[in-house]
Amino acid sequence: MSDLRKIIIDGHEIEVEGAMTLIQACEEAGIEVPRFCYHERLSIAGNCRMCLVEVVGGPPKPAASCAMQVRDLRPGPEGQPPVVKTNSPMVKKAREGVMEFLLINHPLDCPICDQGGECDLQDQAMAYGVDFSRFREPKRAVEDLDLGPLVETHMTRCISCTRCVRFTTEVAGITQMGQTGRGEDSEITSYLGQTLDSNLQGNIIDLCPVGALVSKPYAFTARPWELTKTESIDVMDALGSNIRVDTKGREVMRFLPRNHDGVNEEWISDKTRFVWDGLRRQRLDRPYIRENGKLRAATWPEALAKVAEVMKGAKKLGGLVGDLAPVEAVYSLKQMIEGQGGIVECRTDGAMLPPGNRSAYVGNAAIEDIDTARAIMLIGTNPRDEAPVLNARIRKAWANGASIGLVGEKVDLTYPYYHAGTDRAALQALLDADVSGAKGKDTLVIVGQGAISEADGAAVLAAAQRYAEMTESRFLVLHTAAARVGAMDVGATNEGGRNAVSECDVIYNLGADEIEIGEGATVIYQGSHGDRGAHRADVILPGAAYTEEPGLFVNTEGRPQLALRAGFAPGEAKENWAILRALSAELGATLPWDSLGALRQALLAEVPHLGQIDEVPENEWRAEAPGKLGKAAFRYAIKDFYLTNPIARASTLMAELSRNAKDRAQTPMAAE
Repeated sequence: MSDLRKIIIDGHEIEVEGAMTLIQACEEAGIEVPRFCYHERLSIAGNCRMCLVEVVGGPPKPAASCAMQVRDLRPGPEGQPPVVKTNSPMVKKAREGVMEFLLINHPLDCPICDQGGECDLQDQAMAYGVDFSRFREPKRAVEDLDLGPLVETHMTRCISCTRCVRFTTEVAGITQMGQTGRGEDSEITSYLGQTLDSNLQGNIIDLCPVGALVSKPYAFTARPWELTKTESIDVMDALGSNIRVDTKGREVMRFLPRNHDGVNEEWISDKTRFVWDGLRRQRLDRPYIRENGKLRAATWPEALAKVAEVMKGAKKLGGLVGDLAPVEAVYSLKQMIEGQGGIVECRTDGAMLPPGNRSAYVGNAAIEDIDTARAIMLIGTNPRDEAPVLNARIRKAWANGASIGLVGEKVDLTYPYYHAGTDRAALQALLDADVSGAKGKDTLVIVGQGAISEADGAAVLAAAQRYAEMTESRFLVLHTAAARVGAMDVGATNEGGRNAVSECDVIYNLGADEIEIGEGATVIYQGSHGDRGAHRADVILPGAAYTEEPGLFVNTEGRPQLALRAGFAPGEAKENWAILRALSAELGATLPWDSLGALRQALLAEVPHLGQIDEVPENEWRAEAPGKLGKAAFRYAIKDFYLTNPIARASTLMAELSRNAKDRAQTPMAAE
């Protein structure tokens, strides 16, 4: 039932929900109200007092607009709508006073502060502050905290807005940060000097409105006005987080999140944010050919001629699709390999995803459905490692009253859940239980890749679908590889799966580094980093990384999204689709496109829903045929969150984070 109220803000009459706060009502009216502590996605603290407004006929003092609801306002003497002023002399004087107080202890660090140029305090001091201070006493100084290798602290700059405390507690689900002391002695600190144990901690850098929390790896490397900003899509997990790539010259300097309510809200995981140093190391920048057991540098014509010769002489040709390949490259590979009578496979981890049935390899739920779910059942998935931002969303659903269940090994998911068991028997028990109480409610079943990558994966997937049908739940398959859904959409699969490709005598490996290829086969590797795939290769063709070519990626809910090119590949490396197009000409079976646009037209003619950019297509529900469940316990798809792909493994920072996580897990506890 809506509770609409009329309200007059600066002479504009608008109608808003009574539950809205005044700051939200001002936003509806298109009026900017300055703020430091208020944030749309965090609880209300009301402690910076920057958002003061005047309520006409109310108390004779300004009111904090973030903490006062529209329904709390009294109408005028004749029942007129309440009047709020955001630019009266009283408000102007109050804001100037608040700003003067905030700057009492804030140091003059702007020239050496990493926040300079994108600092809320700078902007609001210019817009709402005064040009003098009446404070002559010495400024207070505070010791800096050690929060770990990601977040650098300068706590003397802190204005105690508590955004970082609220984020870590409410969204990330850790309790290490808090505020101690009172008055002038109050300071933000971490419990017993602990470092932060969360894979979402980098978001407090974006949240901090001053330079108190800045990025440690990015510190002192660039200024915001020197950077070229490109909107793109993240490929570190299959969530498809919207990101902004900031480049300086040819180098990627940092990744920042972009707001997208349907996918990642405005958060990104630490791996997404800090993996950029991996884009500089271990890069393949020229073609190589293996002769007498050793790789030697070659020219492009030489390498392509060698690959064509090997492929033409193949008895059985196979293609493997890696986890980071854009849809265009996968489609080109499929056309080229199948044109030569070969087979391709994208399910390199052995996941039993059924080709052609989108409701079984994607599901019929959107990520946004998590927000309104009353109950969520996780089967064989640890979302804290597989998709940290999605896990924060599940935590939000739990905070709103949803009950969470887990079938799989017990892990810390940052929220309490009902543990239904660890093995297949627990899944069978769910199917045998009375679920009539769950019907007709907003419920969700989420299946992980670890659950469907064993020998009985098809039976587990069918059982999960059956459970979703019984409980009338929506169904979501949580993928771990950014390229997987797009590759399934274009049909990069074959009957025998990964094993059929391993029996081939010539294997074209498009960036699949998470898989061992046995002896005997001739391997052509096309990818961006010198990782496992390149070590095993007989010919190496250097490709572009995800920031260096435009590409289409389909996320875990089946939403196609476009990643744009932010820079150029190093050395002689080329865009992935272009390498495959050049090779097809060498093979005498030229692919019918000369540009990315023509390739996309051919792709959309075959798979039309890939053209619905940023929309989640409706998938027609089709349950898989049931099979016999095994007896094994569920294993999770990700062993080490920080080292899941070649770019992350090339990053020194990810290696340090991985080591820290291992050390933390093995810390012996003192006897009580």
